[in-house]
Amino acid sequence: MTVRPFVLPDKGWRTMGSVNYGPPAEPAPPAADGRRAKGDRARAAIAHRAAHIASVDGLTGLSLARVADELGLSKSGVATLFGTKEALQQAAVAAARAVFVENVVRPALAHPRGAVRLRTLVDAWFAFITAPVLRGGCFRVATLAEFDSRPGPVRDAVAADHHDWLSFLTRQIGHVHAEPELLAFQVDALVAAANTANQLGDDARVTAARTLVDRLIG
Repeated sequence: MTVRPFVLPDKGWRTMGSVNYGPPAEPAPPAADGRRAKGDRARAAIAHRAAHIASVDGLTGLSLARVADELGLSKSGVATLFGTKEALQQAAVAAARAVFVENVVRPALAHPRGAVRLRTLVDAWFAFITAPVLRGGCFRVATLAEFDSRPGPVRDAVAADHHDWLSFLTRQIGHVHAEPELLAFQVDALVAAANTANQLGDDARVTAARTLVDRLIG
């Protein structure tokens, strides 16, 4: 299985609201303070690695020490930037969201609303799971199952991201089909199943999921 390079927009790690499922905002001006810019780059690199780790071992498998070790940093340096494991977990959620937007949503938004945009979105989404950017495949699929019954800020971040994604997908389907909420739920479930099949090396079921999605969206 080929893993594509991880692409992370500069400010994708900051907050869940900074990377939206919609037209990209104008880039922020560079930080005037060199130390602040260096800190931002360090946070982005750490969030990047945290997202990779969590895609395989889950958000509970993250630790300040593990990320520091993989990046050749000191644990105290990572702790200075993030403070707690929970903050690092939330940064990983935001980083994974950013890379999903960059690789799946942004290509679709290059097209006007309608069938071509929806088809581009689905094509990019399947490419994202069959040639994954993150080592463990779809971050959202893994973390939803992990945190669906764990109350707290991390679960809230994971749930908010999923809600935002389904809302965006529903809007795109609604420009083409009736009953967009039902179709969005079905398509999301099928792509999640395709992601699991891909991670297990079951190409036949990935193909089956794609066939079913194509039938649903036309």
